[in-house]
Amino acid sequence: MTSDQGSTYVGRTSESVAVIVVAAGSGTRLDAGLPKALVPVAGRTVLDWCIEGLAKSGVASQIIIVAPECDVAALVRDAEATLRREGSTASVGAVAGGLNRFESVQRGLDAVADEHTIVLVHDAARPSTPVGVIRRVVAGVEAGAAGVIPVLPVADTLNRVDEQGRVVDVVDRSDLASVQTPQGFRRSVLDEAYRQATTVTDLAAASTEHPFTDDASVVRAAGRSVHTVAGDQRSLKITTAPDLERVAAWLVPPARKESAMRVGTGTDVHAFAEGEELWLAGLYWPDQVGLSGHSDGDVVAHAMVDALLGAAGLGDIGQVFGTADAAYANAHGEVFVVEAVRMLRNAGFRVVNVSVQVIGLRPKVGPRRDEAQVVLSGWVKAPVSLSATTTDGLGFTGRGEGVCAIATALIEQV
Repeated sequence: MTSDQGSTYVGRTSESVAVIVVAAGSGTRLDAGLPKALVPVAGRTVLDWCIEGLAKSGVASQIIIVAPECDVAALVRDAEATLRREGSTASVGAVAGGLNRFESVQRGLDAVADEHTIVLVHDAARPSTPVGVIRRVVAGVEAGAAGVIPVLPVADTLNRVDEQGRVVDVVDRSDLASVQTPQGFRRSVLDEAYRQATTVTDLAAASTEHPFTDDASVVRAAGRSVHTVAGDQRSLKITTAPDLERVAAWLVPPARKESAMRVGTGTDVHAFAEGEELWLAGLYWPDQVGLSGHSDGDVVAHAMVDALLGAAGLGDIGQVFGTADAAYANAHGEVFVVEAVRMLRNAGFRVVNVSVQVIGLRPKVGPRRDEAQVVLSGWVKAPVSLSATTTDGLGFTGRGEGVCAIATALIEQV
């Protein structure tokens, strides 16, 4: 076993790195009723923490999620939002998981873009893996290794036992190591190793078992050497409920646990445009000039989205939806607000209340205030209060050229 514990990482890797995140596990032993990658830990999903760690490492230019049975499009959107929040420009894709880990990784490998020369395979179930471990693996491959895995020395005494549970022998642990992820490989090496393994293995059988338990074993079976770098205790793989508690303690420092409440503010402005329908506060206003915009121009809904996303640190409406996306052309405000609430829920938050003030000369909000509050509260499943004011003739709102809305959202970590 070759040790490379002194490997360091300086800046972003000079090579193009793709990361396959294996997230298709069922999580049966967690007994959470969810795929393991979607189980909440420290207020967010296991997968979201994993994506954040990869973003912080700065190594990835493409991430392929081998997805569990879920809304894959929503999963990709959530991952993109996490990456952008951390300043990463990596692209994100997803493929469905296979019958076993071997088949799942193979599907992920098929989705990796041609330009990537290094591939990491990482367990989503190791969400607290330190950035240093990820960077050490990449540095090892860049230094010339065909494959690199992070390992820890085995600390416990190991015994070999018979079928009756009697100790037969003590196992020498001096040359043993506990293997973690991410495991990194030269792209060409991993491709060839999987091709060779496929030709000698019956993958047609509908079995969740497979002779290759990790990617290093696939590469070694192809006759290539695999080197090691120092792993970390915090790279624990979540398997049972107590593991969630240990990982949560590493992910969220005590200081962050003191307050579960967060506040966000959002502002939106749209000009009046002849020929457009007016949608405001989730209501249609007949016989009124509408507001211009890529969607329906509902400044109340849009301000609420920015307030909700901002409170949870999930970006803003432009990052998450974007005016370039044709899918949201002429979409009503409900689409954006409901999706923002879903993102908050996946990130471990619930909405406590939202307050919105409309600034403008028209329409007159007062007569329909109660109706609007009922609609908006239904969208966020929490109280929404609506008020209105003018600017005494000052500015574009005072001249009747458009409408502004300012929203404040209070959310709570659950």
